[in-house]
Amino acid sequence: MKKLQNISLKKYNSFGIDVNARQMFIIHDHYELNDSLEYIKANNVPWILLGGGSNVLFTDDYKGSIIKNSIKGIQVLDRTNEQVFVRVNGGEDWDNFVSFCVDNNWGGLENLSLIPGNAGASPIQNIGAYGAELKDHFYSLEAMNVKTGTIKQFKKKECKFSYRSSIFKTELKNKYVICSVVFKLDLNHKINLKYKAINDHLVQKNITSPTIKDVRQAVIDIRNSKLPDPDLLGNAGSFFKNPIISKQHYENIKKEHPNIVAYPDGNNIKLSAGWLIEQTGWKGFREGNVGVYDKQALVIVNYGNAKGIEILEFAKKIKKSVYNKFGVKLMPEVNIIES
Repeated sequence: MKKLQNISLKKYNSFGIDVNARQMFIIHDHYELNDSLEYIKANNVPWILLGGGSNVLFTDDYKGSIIKNSIKGIQVLDRTNEQVFVRVNGGEDWDNFVSFCVDNNWGGLENLSLIPGNAGASPIQNIGAYGAELKDHFYSLEAMNVKTGTIKQFKKKECKFSYRSSIFKTELKNKYVICSVVFKLDLNHKINLKYKAINDHLVQKNITSPTIKDVRQAVIDIRNSKLPDPDLLGNAGSFFKNPIISKQHYENIKKEHPNIVAYPDGNNIKLSAGWLIEQTGWKGFREGNVGVYDKQALVIVNYGNAKGIEILEFAKKIKKSVYNKFGVKLMPEVNIIES
Protein backbone atom coordinates (compact mmCIF):
# COMPACT_ATOMS: atom_id res chain seq x y z
CA MET A 1 0.00 0.00 0.00
CA LYS A 2 1.29 3.42 -0.95
CA LYS A 3 0.55 6.26 1.46
CA LEU A 4 0.94 9.86 0.25
CA GLN A 5 0.80 12.92 2.50
CA ASN A 6 -0.56 16.39 1.62
CA ILE A 7 -1.07 15.29 -1.97
CA SER A 8 -2.35 17.49 -4.80
CA LEU A 9 -5.50 16.09 -6.37
CA LYS A 10 -5.23 17.99 -9.64
CA LYS A 11 -4.24 14.93 -11.67
CA TYR A 12 -6.73 12.73 -9.81
CA ASN A 13 -9.90 14.54 -10.90
CA SER A 14 -11.05 15.17 -14.47
CA PHE A 15 -12.15 18.74 -13.69
CA GLY A 16 -8.47 19.46 -12.99
CA ILE A 17 -9.27 21.22 -9.70
CA ASP A 18 -6.07 22.03 -7.83
CA VAL A 19 -6.83 21.09 -4.22
CA ASN A 20 -4.92 19.01 -1.68
CA ALA A 21 -5.87 16.00 0.41
CA ARG A 22 -4.36 15.40 3.84
CA GLN A 23 -3.39 11.90 2.79
CA MET A 24 -4.07 9.29 0.14
CA PHE A 25 -3.87 5.49 0.31
CA ILE A 26 -3.31 3.79 -3.05
CA ILE A 27 -4.54 0.23 -2.60
CA HIS A 28 -3.89 -2.79 -4.84
CA ASP A 29 -5.73 -5.68 -3.09
CA HIS A 30 -8.27 -6.52 -0.38
CA TYR A 31 -5.63 -6.61 2.34
CA GLU A 32 -4.40 -3.11 1.60
CA LEU A 33 -7.98 -1.89 1.44
CA ASN A 34 -8.70 -3.37 4.87
CA ASP A 35 -5.47 -1.90 6.30
CA SER A 36 -6.35 1.58 5.03
CA LEU A 37 -9.86 1.36 6.50
CA GLU A 38 -8.46 0.18 9.84
CA TYR A 39 -6.11 3.18 9.93
CA ILE A 40 -8.96 5.56 9.12
CA LYS A 41 -11.18 4.09 11.85
CA ALA A 42 -8.39 4.10 14.42
CA ASN A 43 -7.62 7.77 13.75
CA ASN A 44 -11.28 8.80 13.37
CA VAL A 45 -10.78 10.82 10.18
CA PRO A 46 -13.27 11.44 7.36
CA TRP A 47 -12.58 9.59 4.13
CA ILE A 48 -13.78 9.08 0.58
CA LEU A 49 -13.13 6.46 -2.07
CA LEU A 50 -11.72 7.78 -5.33
CA GLY A 51 -11.79 5.80 -8.55
CA GLY A 52 -10.97 7.53 -11.82
CA GLY A 53 -11.97 10.95 -10.46
CA SER A 54 -14.26 11.51 -13.45
CA ASN A 55 -17.48 12.09 -11.53
CA VAL A 56 -16.36 14.31 -8.65
CA LEU A 57 -16.06 18.02 -7.93
CA PHE A 58 -13.78 19.13 -5.09
CA THR A 59 -14.75 22.57 -3.82
CA ASP A 60 -11.93 22.88 -1.27
CA ASP A 61 -8.93 21.06 0.17
CA TYR A 62 -9.99 17.68 1.57
CA LYS A 63 -9.12 17.42 5.24
CA GLY A 64 -9.55 13.66 5.47
CA SER A 65 -8.11 10.57 3.83
CA ILE A 66 -8.64 9.38 0.28
CA ILE A 67 -8.59 5.72 -0.71
CA LYS A 68 -7.54 5.38 -4.35
CA ASN A 69 -8.77 2.08 -5.75
CA SER A 70 -6.07 0.49 -7.93
CA ILE A 71 -7.18 -3.15 -7.62
CA LYS A 72 -6.67 -4.56 -11.14
CA GLY A 73 -7.66 -7.74 -12.96
CA ILE A 74 -10.23 -9.29 -15.32
CA GLN A 75 -11.26 -12.95 -15.08
CA VAL A 76 -13.72 -15.26 -16.86
CA LEU A 77 -15.69 -17.12 -14.19
CA ASP A 78 -18.00 -19.27 -16.31
CA ARG A 79 -19.19 -19.77 -19.86
CA THR A 80 -22.23 -21.38 -21.46
CA ASN A 81 -23.24 -21.69 -25.10
CA GLU A 82 -24.97 -18.32 -24.90
CA GLN A 83 -23.29 -16.31 -22.13
CA VAL A 84 -20.03 -15.56 -20.40
CA PHE A 85 -19.63 -14.40 -16.78
CA VAL A 86 -16.76 -11.94 -16.40
CA ARG A 87 -15.37 -10.45 -13.20
CA VAL A 88 -13.62 -7.08 -13.30
CA ASN A 89 -11.81 -5.66 -10.29
CA GLY A 90 -12.74 -2.20 -9.07
CA GLY A 91 -9.55 -0.39 -10.06
CA GLU A 92 -9.77 -1.28 -13.75
CA ASP A 93 -10.52 1.55 -16.16
CA TRP A 94 -14.13 1.15 -17.31
CA ASP A 95 -13.61 1.79 -21.01
CA ASN A 96 -10.56 -0.48 -21.13
CA PHE A 97 -12.80 -3.20 -19.72
CA VAL A 98 -15.52 -2.53 -22.30
CA SER A 99 -12.90 -2.63 -25.05
CA PHE A 100 -11.60 -5.94 -23.70
CA CYS A 101 -15.12 -7.43 -23.77
CA VAL A 102 -15.86 -6.22 -27.30
CA ASP A 103 -12.48 -7.50 -28.55
CA ASN A 104 -13.42 -10.91 -27.14
CA ASN A 105 -16.80 -10.69 -28.88
CA TRP A 106 -18.77 -10.55 -25.62
CA GLY A 107 -21.85 -8.39 -26.12
CA GLY A 108 -23.80 -6.15 -23.78
CA LEU A 109 -21.57 -3.28 -22.70
CA GLU A 110 -20.71 -1.73 -26.07
CA ASN A 111 -23.31 1.06 -25.70
CA LEU A 112 -21.51 2.10 -22.49
CA SER A 113 -18.23 2.74 -24.33
CA LEU A 114 -16.02 5.69 -23.45
CA ILE A 115 -17.74 6.44 -20.13
CA PRO A 116 -14.90 7.69 -17.92
CA GLY A 117 -14.11 6.24 -14.51
CA ASN A 118 -13.27 2.93 -12.89
CA ALA A 119 -15.26 -0.31 -12.95
CA GLY A 120 -15.76 -0.26 -9.18
CA ALA A 121 -17.70 2.99 -9.38
CA SER A 122 -19.95 1.85 -12.24
CA PRO A 123 -22.68 0.14 -10.13
CA ILE A 124 -22.90 3.00 -7.62
CA GLN A 125 -24.82 5.23 -9.98
CA ASN A 126 -25.91 2.53 -12.42
CA ILE A 127 -24.06 4.19 -15.29
CA GLY A 128 -25.98 4.48 -18.52
CA ALA A 129 -25.82 5.93 -22.01
CA TYR A 130 -27.22 5.50 -25.51
CA GLY A 131 -30.18 3.33 -24.57
CA ALA A 132 -28.36 1.04 -22.12
CA GLU A 133 -27.71 0.87 -18.38
CA LEU A 134 -25.22 -1.11 -16.35
CA LYS A 135 -27.99 -3.07 -14.64
CA ASP A 136 -28.97 -4.62 -17.99
CA HIS A 137 -25.99 -6.99 -17.85
CA PHE A 138 -25.01 -6.81 -14.19
CA TYR A 139 -24.88 -10.14 -12.32
CA SER A 140 -23.28 -9.50 -8.92
CA LEU A 141 -20.57 -7.63 -7.05
CA GLU A 142 -18.34 -8.09 -4.03
CA ALA A 143 -17.88 -5.26 -1.55
CA MET A 144 -16.00 -4.83 1.70
CA ASN A 145 -17.91 -3.83 4.81
CA VAL A 146 -16.19 -0.71 6.12
CA LYS A 147 -16.85 -1.55 9.78
CA THR A 148 -16.00 -5.25 9.81
CA GLY A 149 -13.65 -5.72 6.85
CA THR A 150 -15.71 -8.70 5.67
CA ILE A 151 -16.58 -9.27 2.01
CA LYS A 152 -20.25 -9.51 1.01
CA GLN A 153 -21.72 -10.51 -2.32
CA PHE A 154 -24.60 -8.44 -3.67
CA LYS A 155 -26.87 -9.83 -6.36
CA LYS A 156 -28.78 -7.57 -8.75
CA LYS A 157 -31.97 -7.29 -6.68
CA GLU A 158 -30.03 -6.36 -3.54
CA CYS A 159 -28.37 -3.43 -5.33
CA LYS A 160 -31.73 -1.64 -5.80
CA PHE A 161 -30.74 -0.14 -9.13
CA SER A 162 -32.71 2.84 -10.41
CA TYR A 163 -31.99 5.76 -12.73
CA ARG A 164 -28.39 6.81 -11.96
CA SER A 165 -28.64 5.32 -8.49
CA SER A 166 -28.25 2.20 -6.38
CA ILE A 167 -28.26 1.15 -2.74
CA PHE A 168 -24.59 2.23 -2.57
CA LYS A 169 -25.63 5.81 -3.28
CA THR A 170 -28.43 5.77 -0.68
CA GLU A 171 -28.77 3.61 2.42
CA LEU A 172 -25.35 1.91 2.09
CA LYS A 173 -23.41 5.03 1.10
CA ASN A 174 -19.90 4.92 2.64
CA LYS A 175 -20.72 1.61 4.33
CA TYR A 176 -19.21 -0.63 1.65
CA VAL A 177 -16.32 -0.40 -0.79
CA ILE A 178 -16.91 -2.21 -4.09
CA CYS A 179 -14.00 -4.54 -4.84
CA SER A 180 -15.18 -6.33 -8.00
CA VAL A 181 -18.16 -6.61 -10.35
CA VAL A 182 -19.44 -9.60 -12.34
CA PHE A 183 -21.23 -9.13 -15.66
CA LYS A 184 -23.32 -11.63 -17.65
CA LEU A 185 -22.51 -10.96 -21.30
CA ASP A 186 -23.92 -12.38 -24.53
CA LEU A 187 -22.18 -14.65 -27.00
CA ASN A 188 -25.18 -14.49 -29.34
CA HIS A 189 -25.44 -10.74 -29.65
CA LYS A 190 -28.59 -8.70 -29.34
CA ILE A 191 -27.54 -5.35 -30.78
CA ASN A 192 -29.07 -2.41 -28.90
CA LEU A 193 -30.05 0.30 -31.38
CA LYS A 194 -32.65 2.09 -29.25
CA TYR A 195 -30.75 5.35 -29.47
CA LYS A 196 -31.49 7.23 -32.70
CA ALA A 197 -28.03 8.79 -32.99
CA ILE A 198 -26.44 5.32 -33.18
CA ASN A 199 -28.79 4.29 -35.99
CA ASP A 200 -28.11 7.52 -37.85
CA HIS A 201 -24.36 7.09 -37.49
CA LEU A 202 -24.47 3.51 -38.79
CA VAL A 203 -26.56 4.61 -41.78
CA GLN A 204 -24.02 7.32 -42.56
CA LYS A 205 -21.30 4.67 -42.53
CA ASN A 206 -23.40 2.38 -44.77
CA ILE A 207 -23.36 -0.35 -42.10
CA THR A 208 -26.51 -2.43 -42.53
CA SER A 209 -25.62 -5.45 -40.33
CA PRO A 210 -23.79 -3.91 -37.37
CA THR A 211 -21.60 -5.89 -35.00
CA ILE A 212 -20.90 -4.96 -31.39
CA LYS A 213 -17.61 -3.46 -32.61
CA ASP A 214 -19.57 -1.24 -35.00
CA VAL A 215 -21.85 -0.12 -32.16
CA ARG A 216 -18.88 0.59 -29.89
CA GLN A 217 -17.19 2.66 -32.58
CA ALA A 218 -20.43 4.55 -33.27
CA VAL A 219 -20.76 5.41 -29.57
CA ILE A 220 -17.12 6.50 -29.42
CA ASP A 221 -17.55 8.71 -32.48
CA ILE A 222 -20.73 10.28 -31.12
CA ARG A 223 -19.24 10.91 -27.68
CA ASN A 224 -16.08 12.42 -29.16
CA SER A 225 -18.17 14.75 -31.31
CA LYS A 226 -20.13 16.01 -28.29
CA LEU A 227 -17.86 15.80 -25.27
CA PRO A 228 -14.53 17.52 -24.60
CA ASP A 229 -11.39 15.56 -23.73
CA PRO A 230 -10.74 16.15 -19.98
CA ASP A 231 -7.01 16.21 -20.69
CA LEU A 232 -7.59 19.29 -22.87
CA LEU A 233 -10.60 20.88 -21.15
CA GLY A 234 -11.44 19.93 -17.57
CA ASN A 235 -14.90 18.44 -17.14
CA ALA A 236 -16.78 15.58 -15.50
CA GLY A 237 -19.06 14.67 -18.40
CA SER A 238 -22.77 15.21 -17.76
CA PHE A 239 -23.04 17.49 -14.74
CA PHE A 240 -26.80 17.01 -14.27
CA LYS A 241 -29.15 14.04 -14.38
CA ASN A 242 -32.10 13.99 -16.75
CA PRO A 243 -35.00 15.00 -14.46
CA ILE A 244 -38.05 12.77 -14.08
CA ILE A 245 -41.42 14.52 -13.71
CA SER A 246 -45.11 13.61 -13.69
CA LYS A 247 -47.07 13.32 -16.92
CA GLN A 248 -49.25 16.25 -15.84
CA HIS A 249 -46.21 18.47 -15.27
CA TYR A 250 -44.89 17.41 -18.68
CA GLU A 251 -48.20 18.23 -20.40
CA ASN A 252 -48.20 21.66 -18.76
CA ILE A 253 -44.69 22.40 -20.04
CA LYS A 254 -45.51 21.03 -23.49
CA LYS A 255 -48.34 23.55 -23.94
CA GLU A 256 -45.79 26.35 -24.01
CA HIS A 257 -42.87 24.34 -25.39
CA PRO A 258 -44.22 21.78 -27.89
CA ASN A 259 -40.71 20.82 -29.04
CA ILE A 260 -39.63 19.67 -25.58
CA VAL A 261 -37.35 16.60 -25.66
CA ALA A 262 -38.73 13.88 -23.38
CA TYR A 263 -39.00 10.11 -23.00
CA PRO A 264 -41.49 7.81 -21.21
CA ASP A 265 -40.22 6.50 -17.86
CA GLY A 266 -42.76 4.12 -16.38
CA ASN A 267 -45.66 6.25 -15.18
CA ASN A 268 -43.55 9.40 -15.42
CA ILE A 269 -41.65 11.36 -18.04
CA LYS A 270 -37.89 11.82 -18.27
CA LEU A 271 -36.81 15.18 -19.69
CA SER A 272 -33.59 15.99 -21.48
CA ALA A 273 -31.58 18.11 -19.05
CA GLY A 274 -29.43 19.26 -21.94
CA TRP A 275 -32.48 20.57 -23.78
CA LEU A 276 -33.71 22.43 -20.68
CA ILE A 277 -30.30 24.05 -20.16
CA GLU A 278 -30.05 25.00 -23.82
CA GLN A 279 -33.49 26.63 -23.75
CA THR A 280 -32.40 28.86 -20.87
CA GLY A 281 -29.50 30.18 -22.91
CA TRP A 282 -26.56 28.57 -21.15
CA LYS A 283 -25.12 26.46 -23.97
CA GLY A 284 -21.73 27.92 -24.92
CA PHE A 285 -21.96 30.58 -22.19
CA ARG A 286 -18.73 31.39 -20.35
CA GLU A 287 -18.17 33.21 -17.08
CA GLY A 288 -14.48 33.67 -16.27
CA ASN A 289 -12.81 30.28 -16.06
CA VAL A 290 -16.11 28.33 -16.10
CA GLY A 291 -18.60 27.70 -18.88
CA VAL A 292 -21.03 25.34 -20.59
CA TYR A 293 -19.53 23.39 -23.47
CA ASP A 294 -20.70 24.72 -26.83
CA LYS A 295 -21.43 21.26 -28.25
CA GLN A 296 -23.24 19.75 -25.25
CA ALA A 297 -25.22 21.79 -22.74
CA LEU A 298 -24.97 19.09 -20.06
CA VAL A 299 -21.22 19.59 -19.73
CA ILE A 300 -19.73 22.27 -17.49
CA VAL A 301 -16.08 22.91 -18.28
CA ASN A 302 -13.03 24.36 -16.56
CA TYR A 303 -11.47 26.72 -19.09
CA GLY A 304 -8.40 27.43 -16.98
CA ASN A 305 -7.66 27.49 -13.30
CA ALA A 306 -11.21 27.50 -12.00
CA LYS A 307 -11.78 26.68 -8.36
CA GLY A 308 -14.29 24.03 -7.46
CA ILE A 309 -16.49 26.54 -5.67
CA GLU A 310 -16.66 28.63 -8.88
CA ILE A 311 -17.95 25.62 -10.80
CA LEU A 312 -20.47 24.81 -8.07
CA GLU A 313 -21.82 28.38 -7.98
CA PHE A 314 -22.04 28.40 -11.78
CA ALA A 315 -24.04 25.14 -11.67
CA LYS A 316 -26.41 26.66 -9.11
CA LYS A 317 -27.16 29.53 -11.50
CA ILE A 318 -28.07 27.02 -14.21
CA LYS A 319 -30.35 25.14 -11.82
CA LYS A 320 -32.10 28.36 -10.83
CA SER A 321 -32.67 29.39 -14.47
CA VAL A 322 -34.16 26.02 -15.38
CA TYR A 323 -36.42 26.00 -12.33
CA ASN A 324 -37.62 29.54 -12.95
CA LYS A 325 -38.48 28.79 -16.59
CA PHE A 326 -39.85 25.23 -16.36
CA GLY A 327 -40.49 24.52 -12.67
CA VAL A 328 -38.10 21.56 -12.96
CA LYS A 329 -35.37 20.86 -10.41
CA LEU A 330 -32.06 19.68 -11.84
CA MET A 331 -29.99 17.36 -9.67
CA PRO A 332 -26.24 16.93 -10.10
CA GLU A 333 -24.91 13.66 -11.44
CA VAL A 334 -21.45 14.71 -10.24
CA ASN A 335 -20.50 13.97 -6.63
CA ILE A 336 -19.75 17.27 -4.91
CA ILE A 337 -17.12 17.09 -2.15
CA GLU A 338 -17.30 20.30 -0.14
CA SER A 339 -14.62 19.72 2.49
